[in-house]
Amino acid sequence: MTWEVVIGLETHAQLSTASKIFSGAATAFGAAPNTPASAVDIALPGVLPVLNKGAVERAIRFGLAVGATINTLSVFARKNYFYPDLPKGYQISQFEIPVVNGGEIAIVSPTRGEIRVRLTRAHLEEDAGKSLHEDYHGMTGIDLNRAGTPLLEIVSEPDMRSSDEAVAYAKSLHELVRWIEICDGNMQEGSFRCDANVSIRRPGEPLGTRCEIKTLNSFRFLQQAIDFEVRRQIAVIEDGGTIVQETRLYDPDRNQTRSMRSKEDAQDYRYFPDPDLPPLAIDRGWIERVRRDMPELAPMRRLRFSATSREHLVELVKGGAGVDLSEMSDQVYEESNPALQASGQRPTHGLTLADASALVQDRATADYFESTVAGGADAKAAANWVLGEVAAALNRAGIGIAAAPVSPAALAGLLARIADGTISGKIAKEIFDAMWASGARGARDADAIIDAKGLRQISDEGAIERLVDEVIAGNAGIVAEFRAGREKAFNSLVGKVMAASRGKANPGQVNAILRRKLG
Repeated sequence: MTWEVVIGLETHAQLSTASKIFSGAATAFGAAPNTPASAVDIALPGVLPVLNKGAVERAIRFGLAVGATINTLSVFARKNYFYPDLPKGYQISQFEIPVVNGGEIAIVSPTRGEIRVRLTRAHLEEDAGKSLHEDYHGMTGIDLNRAGTPLLEIVSEPDMRSSDEAVAYAKSLHELVRWIEICDGNMQEGSFRCDANVSIRRPGEPLGTRCEIKTLNSFRFLQQAIDFEVRRQIAVIEDGGTIVQETRLYDPDRNQTRSMRSKEDAQDYRYFPDPDLPPLAIDRGWIERVRRDMPELAPMRRLRFSATSREHLVELVKGGAGVDLSEMSDQVYEESNPALQASGQRPTHGLTLADASALVQDRATADYFESTVAGGADAKAAANWVLGEVAAALNRAGIGIAAAPVSPAALAGLLARIADGTISGKIAKEIFDAMWASGARGARDADAIIDAKGLRQISDEGAIERLVDEVIAGNAGIVAEFRAGREKAFNSLVGKVMAASRGKANPGQVNAILRRKLG
């Protein structure tokens, strides 16, 4: 009989506030060790924590994005334990009443299709410091810069059944927190990290004993750690042993997990309400203000990009609802669907679902595409260039699209010259490279380069006809091959005409005139 894998993830997302959750100390990464750790962060006698409003608003934003319940009253508690990098001996967190309850993340499983991973909760807490072992011989260094950084801990239900599903969930969550701008998602700096709870059972049996793998800060390590842990647990049980509930660490050099400590339960932390912090009250007006400022989310944007009209968008949204809405009028449906209302006044673009999905992998890319279209470019052409030439140039430069030296307005100007026949697609790539090198920001930058380099396409029929006549006269052998039925010979003649024009002849006209001349 096979084993069934059961996985739940606890994800820590560092929130993108400028200051810490209970103090005014800076959260910026990279400061000298122990410099932005304030008296409040390490709980020196006489200090009092004050809650960061921005951290709360980011938690609300997350809850709205995943369809969760925002608790209008939540409580901060002291979670008592001692580590060297937690000098006050407790962590301020939320336990019984978190700020966010429920919600879900949709993923695509390679074996089960589209599934929805339920969320148990998301709660606010402070980060601990960091123990540094690598740079000290026989000693451990303690860096408290991170202490007090605001975290949103997002806890899933044990709904995942493979490491592939866990990685798909983690990637979807990572994309979401970056999309709604509550976390920068920098896994190398520890801004987004996962703890994986892994157990196995025979299908249909109760849940097995879980082990928690701590602090996985890459998707590859997450997958490798889960796969190893599953193999380890199967081997232990099949050899007659039992799984001990414990916390384990993943060693990527050896590709194995090892025991760190026995796994604590809630009672071991001796939670009690923090006496220095009153309950967090969130009124409905606050929630609605955050909702109004929410960006259009990636799933809705993907549907809008692929819709051909407002009516088509309604059909696409209904098609993904999973219920029969055939009896519901469009008006009633729209009024009951806040996401559709929010997207109502934005344009549709009629892209393929594949192109739309690729564009919304990153919010900055989606914004760049829409700004290019707003500059007058055809949507399909803009998508092709953003996903093609622009993406390739970004990869070569090792930068994100927000830092692209070619602005959306400048790209739209270039695409306009392809559309009106001023330049060919091949010449456009040469012009784009020049725009990239010079930093094109305006809609007329492409025109300046075209004129400076003399690259305007030849569309004068008489001029092209003279070039065609010259090529036919000078290549009798290739002409004979074409007339004997070899189509490749025609392409060779087209190439020679284009070469004679230094690539500036209108390719469509060259093809038409050449075929007419060859009868």
